[in-house]
Amino acid sequence: MSAVIKAGIVGATGYTGVELIRLLAGHPEAEVTVVTSRGNAGQRLDAMFPNLRGHCDLVFTEPDVERLAACDVVFFATPNGTAMGSVPALLDAGVRVIDLAADFRLKDAQTWAEWYGMPHACPDLLAEAVYGLPELHREAIRGARLVANPGCYPTAVALGFLPLLEAGLVDPAHLIADAKSGVSGAGRKAEVGSLLCEAGENFKAYKVAGHRHWPEIRQTLNQVADAVGLTFVPHLTPMIRGIHATLYAVLKVSEGTHNLQALFEDRYRGEPFVDVLPPGGHPETRSVRGTNRCSIAVHRPHDAGTVVVLSVIDNLVKGAAGQAVQNMNLMFDLSEIQGLEQVAVLP
Repeated sequence: MSAVIKAGIVGATGYTGVELIRLLAGHPEAEVTVVTSRGNAGQRLDAMFPNLRGHCDLVFTEPDVERLAACDVVFFATPNGTAMGSVPALLDAGVRVIDLAADFRLKDAQTWAEWYGMPHACPDLLAEAVYGLPELHREAIRGARLVANPGCYPTAVALGFLPLLEAGLVDPAHLIADAKSGVSGAGRKAEVGSLLCEAGENFKAYKVAGHRHWPEIRQTLNQVADAVGLTFVPHLTPMIRGIHATLYAVLKVSEGTHNLQALFEDRYRGEPFVDVLPPGGHPETRSVRGTNRCSIAVHRPHDAGTVVVLSVIDNLVKGAAGQAVQNMNLMFDLSEIQGLEQVAVLP
């Protein structure tokens, strides 16, 4: 490994791509050396994103495997189905890859094809790809060549449910995830539903019959519990960043007196990016804006049989680019928090 990690970003014009550049611009051990965009090749990065003036003077280039092969790590911040066309060649060249899309998240190629509407281009790599949730797969990530960065909803939901399922305290067959996301979760594209006049002053559920993150969440939870049954309902909120997941689980009768606060505190003690709030806490999306932190609170309303977990992240950071940098740190044997020590922006 070189003294400074050379990083390439494919699809650097999207929200997660520019967020990666913002975070890596302050990373003491990494440098972005290649940024690609088919539609903006030849344009200076800071002409499109003036917040990066003085921090990155790169010019967008066409995606080229030969140029990317000179990097130590390549991040794909591309639409679903793009990375899988280039990843095999990069791995053969000795490059480590972190995919922020869904190409390598699901382990079953047929399931992937059903949810993403196309056959998988390299199904042989699905078994090798490590699902990049550090709080669950930290040691596997360290040795990985290929990391599938988790989705934003799956990150918030999994971190909220994991302690309960690992301890066997709740019925895994009846889990409910009621989740809300800011509009940036839809990506940087011209789409009617993302327009200010459509999303502003509005609140709605969507894809109730089936969202692509449902099989991803279920796959993760099934690693720690049998026969997980999950109802997942996503909502769009009139804000730019943030995810708030309100999670419901039914306690097993014999576990009704368990100390849930202690369970969560013990599970995430030592985790640099999971903050379990004191009893009675209510995390807010603004308290994690721009940070790689997941803020969690656990409640048992009326001391009854339902556990309610509140899990909050910034969808572009812990839900995407920040978690990708966290994974890079692990893969290159760096301190896990390097480049990710930002304080949330308030108000």
